[in-house]
Amino acid sequence: MNNTSNKLINWYSDHKRDLPWRHTDNPYIIWLSEIILQQTRVEQGRAYFEKFVDSYPRVQDLANAPLDEVLKLWQGLGYYSRARNLHFTANYVCNTFNGKFPSDYDTLLSLKGVGSYTAAAISSFSANEKQAVVDGNVFRVLARLFNDSTPINSTKGKKVFQQYANELLNPDKPGLHNQAIMEFGALQCTPVKPNCMYCPLQNECISFEQGTSLSLPVKEKKVKIKHRYFHYFIHTYKNKVALQQRIEKDIWAGLFEFHLIESSEALSEEKGLALLDTNNSNFTINNIGKPSKHILSHQHIHSQFYHIQWSKLPTSLPNSLEWYDVLAFEKLAIPRLIDRYLESSDSIFAEEDAI
Repeated sequence: MNNTSNKLINWYSDHKRDLPWRHTDNPYIIWLSEIILQQTRVEQGRAYFEKFVDSYPRVQDLANAPLDEVLKLWQGLGYYSRARNLHFTANYVCNTFNGKFPSDYDTLLSLKGVGSYTAAAISSFSANEKQAVVDGNVFRVLARLFNDSTPINSTKGKKVFQQYANELLNPDKPGLHNQAIMEFGALQCTPVKPNCMYCPLQNECISFEQGTSLSLPVKEKKVKIKHRYFHYFIHTYKNKVALQQRIEKDIWAGLFEFHLIESSEALSEEKGLALLDTNNSNFTINNIGKPSKHILSHQHIHSQFYHIQWSKLPTSLPNSLEWYDVLAFEKLAIPRLIDRYLESSDSIFAEEDAI
């Protein structure tokens, strides 16, 4: 198997992308890149990585930053539990390891938000530990190389493919091997139209020999998509807007949002407005946004925004809402769904701006 690994490493030396996290063996910096790149494309993650390294060059800098500031910097990446885990772990490392970020696999596994793949990546890249990585790209390479149709997202599949990865690992250059096989899956052995005709692993690849490459890897059926219906009421009074912070165990925990009422089904504009349920007449409806859909991994959020402008400060709104002026509002972390809506609509303070 070392011959296969050597071919991967040779291919990597000729084809690897110049990515900033590949120029360091600092486990903290590598950890930042790995957490940011979870569920994120390299092109998008690179800009966030650079922002985080510039803002928090040391783990102590991240630990000392307010969580709201970290969430704001993370805004747009999604899966916000990653940002909360990032902040929690930075504090944990400072308090438990005196600010020295661990580089060994077993200790890395004790960190919040770090699983077997991430621990293997950090330990092999920073300390050259003999730990084989298995991410989505590696699953694909291994499934085709060994022509194995075991579902990669099954319990059995995770064990089988980890064993393949362990067998293939180059014991002398584990970090380099891991980088190579991950990059090979990203650039050569791609999900669609893999470059099989010019592949250095043709002779070793059983699926190429049997013509099964495009049917691999196999995944078990995805979980059912949940549809949710969010009605956002944008309450404004002069240069202030009413916001609430999501604190329940749900999507976007810790982020700020407008007054939200969730319904069990899609509603007309008239029925949506009726959800506000207020006898106070000191407001006007400035605008009703177009319905939109925001797609998450297992949820589809159907949203509707209603602009409510108050002539007098209302006293009948939920206690969870607080009033923020426009400058404070711009510094708060908000869900991408809301951010995207604001980017595509007129200012929520349009009337005040026009005065």
